Order: sequence, then C-alpha cells, then structure tokens
Amino acid sequence: TVVLAEHRLERVIQHADRVIWVTGEGGIVDGPPAVVMAGVSDVPPIVGLARLAGWDPVPLSIRDARRLAGDLRASLADRTPDRAPDRAPDHAPGRSRASATSKHRSSPILEARAMTVAYGPSVAVRDVGLALVAGEIAALMGRNGSGKSSLLWALQGSGPRVRGDVRVDGRDPADLDPAEARRLVGLVPQDADDLLYLETVIAECRQADRESSAAPGTCRGLLDRLVPGVPDETHPRDLSEGQRLALVLAIQLAARPHVVLLDEPTRGLDYAAKRHLAAALRELASDGRAILLSTHDVEFVATVADRVLVLADGEIVADGSAEDVLVASPAFAPQVARILAPQRWLTVDDVARALVDDDLETHPMRPARVVP
Repeated sequence: TVVLAEHRLERVIQHADRVIWVTGEGGIVDGPPAVVMAGVSDVPPIVGLARLAGWDPVPLSIRDARRLAGDLRASLADRTPDRAPDRAPDHAPGRSRASATSKHRSSPILEARAMTVAYGPSVAVRDVGLALVAGEIAALMGRNGSGKSSLLWALQGSGPRVRGDVRVDGRDPADLDPAEARRLVGLVPQDADDLLYLETVIAECRQADRESSAAPGTCRGLLDRLVPGVPDETHPRDLSEGQRLALVLAIQLAARPHVVLLDEPTRGLDYAAKRHLAAALRELASDGRAILLSTHDVEFVATVADRVLVLADGEIVADGSAEDVLVASPAFAPQVARILAPQRWLTVDDVARALVDDDLETHPMRPARVVP
C-alpha cells in the first residue's frame, strides 16, 4: 500500500485509487478520486476545466479529458486567449502582458553577459546572457542540474562566477557590500529557513528593517500584505511553509530591491497559497520590480509568468513568451494546453474569460459557475 501526501494533485491524481481529503476543519472526505475531486474547493486545472465545461464524471487524465473536449474546443475555435487580467488587477481589457512593462520602462533593469559558473571541472552555467525589464515576471525552467540555482546566485552577486558581468542599474551586486547589494537584488532561496535565524517573527522583521535601513514596521507591513494575521511572537520554525516563504519574501522586500529572484518558491505550497503568491508577485511587478523565478511548477508558470527561459546543461535553449514556450514544449505544457491542443490556452481562467465574454445566452458551453 502506498500513501502519498501531495499538494500538486495534477501530477498524481490520475494514478490514485482512492483520495482522502483532509478538510482542515477536523474532518475528512474519503472516496474514489473523481467523486472526491467533484467536491473539493482547491483542485488541479483538469478538474477546474471539467467543472467549467460541465463534464460528469470528472476526468482525471489528459487522455480522458481530451475525449470530452471536442465541443469546448469548437466553442473556443474563433477566440484568442486574453491573458492580461492574470497579469495585474488594473489592466484594461485586451491589453497584452508585454505592454505591462511599458508603463515602467523598456530598457533593462538587469543585464547579464557571458555568465559562467563552475565548481571545479564541472561547468554549471555556460556563457549565459539575459536581460530583465521592470514590471516583468520571468520563469526559469529546466531539469534538475540544469544550472538554474547556480545562475540565480550568480545574478544575486554572492554566487561563484568564473567569468561574466551583471549590471543592475549600472552596478554589479558582487562589487557591493551586502546591505547595498540587497537594495539592487533580493533572493529567496529554495529553503526559506536558510534566512531565518531569530526566535520570533517580529524579531526577524525588526532585524530586516535595521539591515535595510527601512522605516520601523516596513517588513511587518509587507508580511501582513502577503499573509495577514501571523502573530508577532510565533517562532519562524513554527510557521507553515507558505508563511515562512512570505516572511522571507517580506525580509527581502524591506530593502525595496529592483530585482527579485525566487528559487523554487512553490515547494510545499497548496493551491490557495500559490494564488496568494501569484497575487503578491503581480503586485511587485506592477510596482516596477523585475522578477525571475526558478521552478518546475508549470501550472504556476502558466498562471503568473510573462516570459519563460529554459535552461539545459547550463545554457539557455529557449526564451520567449510564456504562451509560446509552454505550448511548444510537451515537457512544460500545462494541463489546459495539453487538453485543448492545438489551441493555445494555458489556464482555466483564460478559458473562463473567453466563455464569459461571449454571448452567454446562446453559447453552447456557457459556464453555470466558475469554481477556483
């Protein structure tokens, strides 16, 4: 017997014989996967799309969903995905994601040239060049060992470089003292605990304010915007995974860095926590930050990223819009893209907006309701 606890249900639900949903209110729901998924509040994209389209029973595999999706594909055939509302809450309808950065500036906020990182004879990053502009959310993807973390640390300034040059507003973070470098680039590592070493949440926040020369209460205010209600006297190690991530992000943001780097930020997060993180990243981008996140989470990338870079053996092998890169790659395509291929839809929200924008009285696939 195998018992698996997992947040990313899209990876495993089709293999399960039985699902036990722990409600968080002291109860459980136990039954066949399709039956349990029909009533769960936070669901993988395949289930969200099934609810939107009214499929019953709920399919749990891409193959089964594609068999049911013919009418939905026909309904969407003459429509184009409008992903602007995913990008920021104040975007006007029809505004492209790429245009979001234009309200800040078009010149790069970060430029890296010929970045090379090696550990002895092993080259982790090889002659990588990239540029990020203010207001952009870029995702760095690739297999384990492809060099993603090494590149992030090199961009942040404290990671090793054999050669290469980084400029953030004309300065290289590696040449600055840590406090000044944090004002240029903030990095949230894979293990958020690496940056937490004091006894209480409020102590961490106060220390962050001092180190960043920020006004007292800055870090605490940022934390409250990300995850309201965390008690001051709680030990950071007693926080949930999402709360610890939010605390470390608040600590880094207290310095108001121009560039925010995140290494595997969705590890251990459930769907609700990911929605909060996505909203926080959009807010940072709308405030003029450039964001680069390293992740294997294709569904999160489909939701939040403007641009995707794919790293393989230390080299960038793809760099383009999220839609272009994700749809073109079977390895990185999210569930909705795989179900509705060859059409270029990435998320359930994309599809829901297209159906809601249509004539709901005559649309053959109009949704009765959209369940997040």
